[in-house]
Amino acid sequence: MKQHTLKKSYEFKGKGLHTGVLTDMRILPAPADHGIVFRRTDLDVCVRALAHNAGDVSFNTTLEENGAKVILVEHVLSALAGLGVDNALIELDNVEVPVLDGSSLPYVEAICADGLQEQQEERRPIAIREPFTWRDDRSDAWIEFEPCDDFEARLTIDFNSPVVGVQTCRFDGSTDYASQIAPCRTFCFFSQLEQLAAAGLIKGGDMDNAIVIVDREVDAAAVERIAKLFNAGGVEVRQGYLSNVSLHFDNECSRHKMLDLIGDFSLLGAPLKARITAYKTGHRVNTAAARHILEKLTQHTL
Repeated sequence: MKQHTLKKSYEFKGKGLHTGVLTDMRILPAPADHGIVFRRTDLDVCVRALAHNAGDVSFNTTLEENGAKVILVEHVLSALAGLGVDNALIELDNVEVPVLDGSSLPYVEAICADGLQEQQEERRPIAIREPFTWRDDRSDAWIEFEPCDDFEARLTIDFNSPVVGVQTCRFDGSTDYASQIAPCRTFCFFSQLEQLAAAGLIKGGDMDNAIVIVDREVDAAAVERIAKLFNAGGVEVRQGYLSNVSLHFDNECSRHKMLDLIGDFSLLGAPLKARITAYKTGHRVNTAAARHILEKLTQHTL
């Protein structure tokens, strides 16, 4: 299969979820074999979207290279990978990618309106030839890899939450990324919000860019306190979620985790041919597994 890039450039503007800074961002076409590269125009520094550049992955995926950081890259990377974009330059004038609505849909809608540009060079996918399992050393999360002629993934989340329950999501060649994965928004638990705010994070959070799960009993005063934190009013708890949003899918949380997984594994720098089974994974586990694959590839032991 041939490599692909964009047919035109696209502009996005918005605040960062964690820093709250306003960022102007452009996604531009790039030549074959360029890969996905971020360029901090305020620093005139490039940061390649590769797993060995993954830095802080506590609450998002951050890339670091040449003394520069780019925060919250997973949603835009997922959009590009989900649509089959191999080469693009992403220019931004600040440290954090705009969170927009908390999904990858704004990017997908813009790009799909024009389609992609086929390039002359062939793709060079990374193929898993022997099964292996990557286990997290800090939790019971794991990812199993098996040989496959394409990319397939099955993901399970379990937060021990009576609201979310145990959710699964599947993705393969028959899945329409644009309609089934891209609209799915980031989420957090009500019990985490004040903790995250106290840690100096989610400065750009509001009632429009995240699903908030209320996983314990809370009183009206607590809800009002959180609403004030995010400059919102008239918010209440409905069926275990804050009432600012309605779910796009019953399993939207697991679908967003699939969105993240697709974005994180795009840090391999090439399409992955593998059947993935993932259990309770997040950015730290995804990026660690991706680094492991690249190390094995370098050692010619994959």
